[in-house]
Amino acid sequence: MPYISVNPATGEVVSSYEDHTPAEVDALIALAAERAPLWRATSMVDRARLMVSAAELLEGEVPVIAEVLSREMGKTFAAAKGEVAKCAMTMRYYAEHAPAMLAPRQISSSASRSEVRYDPIGPVLAVMPWNFPLWQVIRFAAPALMAGNVGLLKHASNVPESALLLEGLFRRAGFPEGCFVNLFVPGSRVAEVIADPRIAAVTLTGSEAAGRSVAAAAGSVLKKCVLELGGSDPFIIASSADLDRTVPLAITGRVQNNGQSCIAAKRFIVVADRAEEFIEKFSAAMEAVTVGDPMDPATVVGPLVSAAQKDEVSEQVADALAKGAVATAGGSGIDGPGFFYRPTVLTGVTTQMRAGVEEIFGPVAVVEVVADLAEAIAVGNDTPWGLGSSIWAEDEAEQRQAIEGLDAGMVFVNAIVASTPELPFGGTKRSGYGRELADVGMYEFCNQKTIFVA
Repeated sequence: MPYISVNPATGEVVSSYEDHTPAEVDALIALAAERAPLWRATSMVDRARLMVSAAELLEGEVPVIAEVLSREMGKTFAAAKGEVAKCAMTMRYYAEHAPAMLAPRQISSSASRSEVRYDPIGPVLAVMPWNFPLWQVIRFAAPALMAGNVGLLKHASNVPESALLLEGLFRRAGFPEGCFVNLFVPGSRVAEVIADPRIAAVTLTGSEAAGRSVAAAAGSVLKKCVLELGGSDPFIIASSADLDRTVPLAITGRVQNNGQSCIAAKRFIVVADRAEEFIEKFSAAMEAVTVGDPMDPATVVGPLVSAAQKDEVSEQVADALAKGAVATAGGSGIDGPGFFYRPTVLTGVTTQMRAGVEEIFGPVAVVEVVADLAEAIAVGNDTPWGLGSSIWAEDEAEQRQAIEGLDAGMVFVNAIVASTPELPFGGTKRSGYGRELADVGMYEFCNQKTIFVA
């Protein structure tokens, strides 16, 4: 299946590229494998210099690159510019901090000297999604390249322009050929690439189904695998929540990236004594969100990524409404060109409805009312996923109760869940395993080598 870029705001085809042939894939893997030992031997100073050069290119081309992201997957121009800037910031972060992160760690033992070294492992395959077509890749590539690994990217088939942009970025920054290689291969051929003996490990951000497939392929050849999969993040509103502060961030948490984010707030769990006020204010604010052309500065929510994604969200909401749920805001798609869906709030959702048991990848919020914070935490945990979560409370005891009780990879207090290079990113349960970002994310693709000198 070829890589096809379609503008979600218009439905028009932007570009199309054929898949790489098996011979072309073999040559590209060979290129990366040949570069790996040479890049490993490159000094940290030179790696950092090249990483900063790549960051400078991004910073100098923010509007141009952001337009590519908006045109290819529909995110607003403002959000796209923020994504580009975040990538540049993260590249600078690892250029500055990787040397200290990768320095041997001295450990006291019975030896005259003992330490842990962090050595690169070689070519790492990254299977990446469309929703943050630059950021998802950079948060893997920046630490991996600084650690001395080389990267091969299999991007989503609907964002080929982003994939080529990334490959070109590293090349233009001066990285030697083979440090970062783009592969146009369909999902059906990913297992073949993973099985190639020249590939050392694989990382995937994507759906649970894709994670199962990649994990099985990696496990069959005993290769390291890091998975960041789906989420249905709880946004818990406790009795002490400041709703004037909470509601605007609840909107941002749900509709960021047009509602298409694994760490978007999806389930809004509110205690009964704050429920009426929260639902009224939240629903009114969702109704007021501006939907439209992602290049228009006034737009807050652009189109969903594809007709198929719009149909999926429409079916999930229609199923809930048919079974008794109530839409206190939105509740339907928008007719006309492009793949637009109204910001929606659903109440009365049960586990007999698709919206009650599935991740909704669009600007649709499910509000659940519970008796107290203990029940809110239990409902928040009653899901197969455990990526991010947030607790909205001014009372410190309520904050501690949620921090200790929530089963998730991340708990944010009075803030929406976000990724940042300083902190580890990842989940529990069916949200995947392993971590990205911070030093622990870098170590995922290092040989943590024990040294014992008698």
